[in-house]
Amino acid sequence: MPSSASFSASEAGQAPAYAVTGSAGSAEKVAWLTDELGFDAAYDYRDGDLVGQLGTVLDGRRIDVYFDNVGGDHLEAAIEHMADFGRIAACGAIATYDATEPPPGPRNLTRVVQRRLSMTGFIVTDHRDAASEFYRTVGGWLAEGKLVARETYVDGLDRAVEAFLGLGTGGNTGKMLVRL
Repeated sequence: MPSSASFSASEAGQAPAYAVTGSAGSAEKVAWLTDELGFDAAYDYRDGDLVGQLGTVLDGRRIDVYFDNVGGDHLEAAIEHMADFGRIAACGAIATYDATEPPPGPRNLTRVVQRRLSMTGFIVTDHRDAASEFYRTVGGWLAEGKLVARETYVDGLDRAVEAFLGLGTGGNTGKMLVRL
């Protein structure tokens, strides 16, 4: 389930020393991550066994930095594959947004201690002081074609609820927009 944050994370990770891995909810979206966005590897989380799939695409490597906007079983899988002293940046937990009861937390939190992990939550409004620089930099990257953005459009205000619900079912690739 790529988002605009995924674009930034993949672009930032393209330094030679890093590999960028992601997950998406369909074979088409996995291909988008690897073929268009330049991720080194990706897998379809709807195929199940996230710990196993992530281990396969990591191919023996461990995760140094994990950007989490899903939570739940995705976070649990990432924790299982974190490197010693790895860092987790948490900015969302979409896996829990529609829960009617609090879902269980990751069952492997002992790995946080064993591997001496750091996990920090953040909200974009914590960094308002950097907004101008961000818009200048990222705006330039978009204008130069260095960032790839995909948008899904639903036509008509009367379909806004449909568009919103599509966010939770994978009905979009990239940003979901309602065209008036």
